[in-house]
Amino acid sequence: MIPESFIQDVLARTDIVGLIERYVPLKRGGANYMACCPFHNEKSPSFSVSPTKQFYHCFGCGAHGTAIGFLMEYCGMSFRDAVKDLAQQCGLQMPEDDAPQQDRARTVSLLDATLRAARYFREQLRHAPTAIEYLKRRGLTGEVARQFGIGYAPDDWNGLRTAFGADYDEASLVEAGLVIQNDAGRRYDRFRDRVMFPILDQRGNIIGFGGRVIGQGEPKYLNSPETPLFEKGRELYGLFQARQAIREAGLVVVTEGYMDVVALAQYGFGAAVATLGTATTATHIQKLFRQAEKVVFCFDGDNAGRKAARRALENCLDQLADDREVRFLFLPAEHDPDSFIRVEGLEAFRRAVDEAMPLSEFLLQTLRGDLNLGIPEDRAKLVHEARAFVPKIAAPVLQVQTVRLIADDADMSAEEVAHALGIRLPGSRHGNRRSPPARPRTPRTAPAGPQRQLLHLTARFPELLDRLPGDLEALFGESAEATLLQTFRDAHDHDHFSAATLAALYESCEDDARRALLLELLNHEDEAFADDDAREVARQAARLEFDGHFTNLQIAALDHEFASLQQRLTRGEALNTEEMRRFRELPAEKQQLRSGQKMS
Repeated sequence: MIPESFIQDVLARTDIVGLIERYVPLKRGGANYMACCPFHNEKSPSFSVSPTKQFYHCFGCGAHGTAIGFLMEYCGMSFRDAVKDLAQQCGLQMPEDDAPQQDRARTVSLLDATLRAARYFREQLRHAPTAIEYLKRRGLTGEVARQFGIGYAPDDWNGLRTAFGADYDEASLVEAGLVIQNDAGRRYDRFRDRVMFPILDQRGNIIGFGGRVIGQGEPKYLNSPETPLFEKGRELYGLFQARQAIREAGLVVVTEGYMDVVALAQYGFGAAVATLGTATTATHIQKLFRQAEKVVFCFDGDNAGRKAARRALENCLDQLADDREVRFLFLPAEHDPDSFIRVEGLEAFRRAVDEAMPLSEFLLQTLRGDLNLGIPEDRAKLVHEARAFVPKIAAPVLQVQTVRLIADDADMSAEEVAHALGIRLPGSRHGNRRSPPARPRTPRTAPAGPQRQLLHLTARFPELLDRLPGDLEALFGESAEATLLQTFRDAHDHDHFSAATLAALYESCEDDARRALLLELLNHEDEAFADDDAREVARQAARLEFDGHFTNLQIAALDHEFASLQQRLTRGEALNTEEMRRFRELPAEKQQLRSGQKMS
């Protein structure tokens, strides 16, 4: 866990406007900065960045967050990686980072090695007519080759020595997967006579390579081995280059090879990535859903393609939500995405993507297989096979719909199928042996009463926190508003409270009710004051409003106390002397508050 104080420190030191401007052009619009939203396609700017709150919000699609959230959504980083990236930019060291200095130095050394190798491969491509001719035959231009950093590894056992010189003998080249050292200690290049495709992580660092043989030879594709930088089950080729196209298209297509991704980009379809010689993993799915809510797997229609699709299906199920969509596109046997778009054209490929098979349909196809649903035994086998899939579906509504489809095939009721699968349908009387995971509930927004109004006022003018009583719980109870007000006051007492504090609290808050309140405060329109006099007028008005809400809370507390005592009397209970005195004095105290008089 990253300490909350560290997260707040990182966000306090980060200029969210400067960060987002690296990726999205911003224009000043009043107190905030505006742009067309990078998370959905729009023509009029609705994406607002607040420099005072250090928070962004899109009024079109609802995307919102801090600098950490932006890196997670736009760059696809994990929470920890986003915090670490910002911390490094601020000159802060991650707490509890027990990686020794030598490990960090090793990472830098490996990244330097892959970068130098990539430069060498790109330079060699310029002097390799065979490789250039191969790329031209595949329909690639110099522009797309530059976009993906494509190069060429010459047919030379020690070609990289030209780029590294004496450094060729360094351990980092073996560790980065560029050089192989045999048992006799002899070194030679891993990639020879291959078109080279650099593999980038989400920050744009080169972490590995894929090499495609030009003529005949095996393996056809050769990837870097597993290294401290590169893990096949976590990385996707082309994701760094495809991010903007994915957001514009609202979907991402997953293919099986580098040339598929590059060729699709060449012909105008940039929202494609590829797995790296391994089956689609749950980590891949998580990364993809951070980029788009619709994922289309595009595989060959042969047996190998169907097997790859089934593995992708299995790993998708527990990542699903009812606002996410997964589809499967199986191309004709004579085509892969590369050849299909070159022969049929961009619009035909887009239509094929739009008409791709829904996950539910592919799941039913997989379950049916060669079964004869006209006989009871095969219908029973269908339900039995479904036990490996349907209970894992994390999208509640889709799970119910899938159960109903299986019930139609099995000639059973949906409740009977659900019971056989160990799940429970909404409203079903059947018990369940394994309930599906509960989905988080969106907290309801409470009425804008006095406590909520005080929150808004203190968020705008933190000096009003000095006017709160010492014991908040006595007046406010244990509400989410009271907890936040106490948090605000604690920060204010230590000179840490500002508009940006809200964003830091939002990022680290795990309580749904308080998080919803913080989001409400952050989405409140920023005020732009013409000068200090205008701000002072607003401050005085806020102070009067604050006092009014505070008085209303005091009156409500007196009403509650009076009603409690009156109820006891009605039930015939005896009040002691002090309670009777309070019962008599409460109406007068309430009247004094209403008339604006101070109690002694």
